[in-house]
Amino acid sequence: MTPLLRELILRVVDLGALDSRIPAHNRLLKVLLDEMDIAPVTPLALPLPADPRAITVAEHVLARPAGEETLDELARRFGAGRRTLERLFRRETGISFGLWQQKVRMLHSIRLLAEGKSVTDAALDTGYASISASIAAFKRTFGSTPGRL
Repeated sequence: MTPLLRELILRVVDLGALDSRIPAHNRLLKVLLDEMDIAPVTPLALPLPADPRAITVAEHVLARPAGEETLDELARRFGAGRRTLERLFRRETGISFGLWQQKVRMLHSIRLLAEGKSVTDAALDTGYASISASIAAFKRTFGSTPGRL
């Protein structure tokens, strides 16, 4: 989000609502829409694999975003080869299993922050061993720290 877009949003929040009968509100809306049109988009979609072996692992990870199981452990648990799962995730989601799992954690973190949890709670509830590791991953993924969110 650009600094201007952020400030525009904060201004609209301060106003409570925009009234189309007020010329200044109309101008503010036009600038806000222009800024939203040019703002970079960070996709929050998480692709899912289709293969039954990989989707079973994916559903398990989605249900337990803070899980500490490695891909080797998940492969043994669900009766699939580690290399097979890695290959399936890369082919069917376009990213490695490790990056896919990190995205699961980041999306869960955003959900927790949106619910009002603290950055510390969100970091620990998503399985990060340290808050700084969570913040670094969040910043790499979204270009901003969770505190700014």
